[in-house]
Amino acid sequence: MFKKRIRTDKLPQHIAFIMDGNGRWAKERLLPRSAGHTAGVYALKRVIQSAYELGIRCVTFYAFSTENWKRPKEEIDALFDIFRNFLRENREEYLKKDIKLVILGDMSRFPDDIRRQVEEIGEKTKDCGRLAVSIAFNYGSRDEIMMAARKLCQNGLEFTEENFRRCLYTRDIPDPDIIVRTSGEMRLSNFLLYQAAYSELFFVKKYWPDFGYNDLVDIINRFSKRNRRFGSV
Repeated sequence: MFKKRIRTDKLPQHIAFIMDGNGRWAKERLLPRSAGHTAGVYALKRVIQSAYELGIRCVTFYAFSTENWKRPKEEIDALFDIFRNFLRENREEYLKKDIKLVILGDMSRFPDDIRRQVEEIGEKTKDCGRLAVSIAFNYGSRDEIMMAARKLCQNGLEFTEENFRRCLYTRDIPDPDIIVRTSGEMRLSNFLLYQAAYSELFFVKKYWPDFGYNDLVDIINRFSKRNRRFGSV
């Protein structure tokens, strides 16, 4: 495949992705929804590798929301199996490549074996610094904001922006410069609502399983042309 070139030295520090369209991708191919999610994992790996090659410091992926528990049990079980395999298959590779893996979300509803895997890989990669990969799993931004407010109250902390940020799942990563949503839908769907205050939003018509290196390069090149004033003139 011909790889497009980055036409700027103005790289974003953090790119977040709403990985939308797996089910529709599968339906158009007369495949079960689980096949779409499997294809979505291949796209996830492609984008992580692309970010690694391009020198991006942080990427975040919206994998499973707090609202996704409404889906059929068979689909949820398939998603957890895919997540298990992802953790197992990438543990050693991430250590070799100096990639840190972070899970954003409420892990209390995770199966015990997945919770153990998450804790293990998080501990092993905590000092890795080339790229930070965050997977939002059982994550909802409203839930995160409520959790942070409760922590402030319970710990008797002064209600400041700095203290509030320290109570968020994203306390150790910068706010996203870019948020990308695939499949043509144009909404944030309860993803990083607090952190997205000054994010540049990109909505891509492709379904997530078809998203890859050249799409990411296109977005970064378009991002470099935007004038980010952060409220100033």
